[in-house]
Amino acid sequence: MPRPWPVLRFRSLPSLLVSLLLAGCVPASERASWRIFPLPRHAPHDGLAVVTRPGGEGLHLYLDTDTDTAGICRPRWNPDAARLRGGDGPRPQSTGLAPRGEFFAALGHGPLRLILRQQFEALCRRRAPRAEFVWVEPPRSPREVRSAPLPLWEERDLLSNPKVVKRAEKRLLGQPLTPDDFRDEEPPRPPDGP
Repeated sequence: MPRPWPVLRFRSLPSLLVSLLLAGCVPASERASWRIFPLPRHAPHDGLAVVTRPGGEGLHLYLDTDTDTAGICRPRWNPDAARLRGGDGPRPQSTGLAPRGEFFAALGHGPLRLILRQQFEALCRRRAPRAEFVWVEPPRSPREVRSAPLPLWEERDLLSNPKVVKRAEKRLLGQPLTPDDFRDEEPPRPPDGP
């Protein structure tokens, strides 16, 4: 005599599916839309918005390229994304800093990685048209993040020439300029030591 167990399993399958669908229904206002769209910072393809939270909130990813190796352009990953607001509306904005954990969680979303690759390719074509594009997988945890060494700022880059500042102030205030205002000698170097 055949066992009734397989028949019971197939009879309960539709009711199980219906109950799962009803239990899993979440209103659109309470779930992320995962809308992904370009949101440039300074130039085309250098920013990408991802709605990862309900209410149109998410991440504004800053995209940058690494062209340090001659003839090669690859993604330079920055896990410090800005907080996206109004991502489901007509005027999205980014403010503040989003937690790095949210960046790593968002990279688990397959369509996002595909669009990131397309954006990075377009950004590389724009910034280094003769270089070959090499895809580098995004970091999936804080341990995998490698920060790029940036050049050190020199003292001359940090301090403005006081004569130039004085000239600009006089022009803004409508005051006459004197011949002394045009002598652009270097300011004296501050003494070394504490």
